[in-house]
Amino acid sequence: MEDEERLQLGGNPDWMSLLPAELLDVPLWNLAIPGSHDSMSFCLDVSSPVLKSEPRLLRVIDMLFPCWTRPCIYRWATTQQSVLSDQCDLGIRFFDLRIARKPAGGGKLFFAHGIYTLITVKEALGELATWLDTHPKEIIIIACSHFESLTDEDHCQLADYIISLFGKKLCSSEDIPTLRSCWCRGQQVVVSYDDQQMVLQHPELWNGIPYWYADSSDPKKVIAYLEEQKHRGRPDGFYVSGLNLTEDAAYILLHPLQDMRTLTLRALSLLLRWASEQQPGGGAGGLNVLCCDFVDVSHFCSLVIRLNYKKVLAAPRAVCTVPRATAESIGCCHSNQAGHPT
Repeated sequence: MEDEERLQLGGNPDWMSLLPAELLDVPLWNLAIPGSHDSMSFCLDVSSPVLKSEPRLLRVIDMLFPCWTRPCIYRWATTQQSVLSDQCDLGIRFFDLRIARKPAGGGKLFFAHGIYTLITVKEALGELATWLDTHPKEIIIIACSHFESLTDEDHCQLADYIISLFGKKLCSSEDIPTLRSCWCRGQQVVVSYDDQQMVLQHPELWNGIPYWYADSSDPKKVIAYLEEQKHRGRPDGFYVSGLNLTEDAAYILLHPLQDMRTLTLRALSLLLRWASEQQPGGGAGGLNVLCCDFVDVSHFCSLVIRLNYKKVLAAPRAVCTVPRATAESIGCCHSNQAGHPT
């Protein structure tokens, strides 16, 4: 049980490469994968204005009293405190990236959650690309969404940049990715892009990934919502169950000295207990990606990864199309870490 003992220690930089051989041919959407909600909120810019998509009341107050609203929003909109490479080392493999054009941003794209970030999209994606170079058997899912104030030209340039940066590492949306198939092809990145026009133009981009989100600050209501969704049946392909909590604008303005971290920590025990009872897989209630806030303050990542050890998932073995000679030369497909022939 060395793998499970390792998971207790907190760091999981190469957990995918250490999964049992029986899981190597399972579609990635039937594995339990830890994700971070609003992954870039660790670097919010307290001097930036409130997003145009925020409630009108909040925007008006921000125009009148920015020195009060922005620190308040900063405390409530910050849901992570680790940079992306550290999140990867913890075991996070799904990244919730909410992209925005920042006023007076000089044409650069940033991220946003209530207010804008300090780090640009290119800087963040570059950090992930660098991390992947040193972890060749780890696969990440990058979910690009929201696109606050982006123009058609912004979308085209962003898609071109993603394809250029990750290149052959990108998993085609026409494939059924498994760990083994990704390793064979040298693929490490699934990019979902929540804009149908761009997806139709680029087979390297995947459709937006469904995110089950309760929109509540009560952890019991979050769990009840996720249970209700499970009973209705999981989506085909990738999908996300969100353990994240939320408060409305009125509550945030009336509680300027409180923050999301305190709210999350109070609820975390109950939410993680529910998570520990879940089972990954393709059945009606099968878990896939599980997202959480403040992924570095608990054993969240290790808990989700351990769900994959609960049960050896029954799945047909994929037929490898890589010629045997080629596969053997790159050390994949026709042999695996456990030494089992395939």
